[in-house]
Amino acid sequence: MNADEHRIEVHPEIHFGKPCVKGTRIPVQAVLELVREGLTFTEIIKDYCPDLTRQDVQACLLYK
Repeated sequence: MNADEHRIEVHPEIHFGKPCVKGTRIPVQAVLELVREGLTFTEIIKDYCPDLTRQDVQACLLYK
C-alpha cells in the first residue's frame, strides 16, 4: 500500500461500502467520473468537491 492509498477508505455504512476519500463521503468513482469528463484537479476541487485536496484527487486516480 502506498501513501496515496491511505487517503481512501471503505466503510460498509458509507455509500454501501464503496471506496471514498478518507474523512469525506465523496466516492472515488465520483471523482474519477469528473476526471474522465476532462475537468482539471483545480476545477474538481473548486466547483464540485471543495473538501478535497490535489493529493486526494491523485489518490483516487491511483486507487486500485
